[in-house]
Amino acid sequence: MLSVCHSTENVNRDSAFITTRPRLFAIAYRYLGDAGKAEDVVQETWLRWERADRTAVVNPPAFLAKTTTRLALNVIQSARMRRETFADTWLTERADGSAGIDVEAERHEAVDLVMRVLLERLSPAERAAYLLRKAFEYPYRRISEVLHLDAAHTRQLVRRGHERIESGRRRPVDPTEHQRLVQAFLAAARTGDLAGLEDLLAADLPMKRSA
Repeated sequence: MLSVCHSTENVNRDSAFITTRPRLFAIAYRYLGDAGKAEDVVQETWLRWERADRTAVVNPPAFLAKTTTRLALNVIQSARMRRETFADTWLTERADGSAGIDVEAERHEAVDLVMRVLLERLSPAERAAYLLRKAFEYPYRRISEVLHLDAAHTRQLVRRGHERIESGRRRPVDPTEHQRLVQAFLAAARTGDLAGLEDLLAADLPMKRSA
């Protein structure tokens, strides 16, 4: 009897993964833009699924999608990939007009992880300049106006941001600050109104002073 139950569990586990696999590949490919790397991520998702305590998994497709998203973002952050890929992911996701609940959840997961990396590794000035330049393609002159810095300085901040995303020292992340940044970014991406995000980024700069 035990053998039959174990066999049924294996079949259900395999079925959940096989049914969800096309979506998992689509998620990984959307982030990575490379079929081979996407396949590697899906295979790693399968290995994680085999090791998971499935009695604690309420929604297998959601668990698998979340695992795939996290693994794909880990690859993006890896030194094996170009630095630009990290920022390009934001642009691709921001331009994706899909309105499905699953897609929105995946996008939120991605933004949540990306903002955490920025908070961990970049200074407030580097984070502000890098985010406005790479996610929203601000001209350097406009960044300098928003941050009250000269244009040459903003170029240096963006360049340093590139370098520190790969190798920067990690700092503790304040949960409240993290959520504020995530929500401001998502609101700006959805509505196209960046005033709130600009104000938040500028207010975080230690060199910004009231008149």
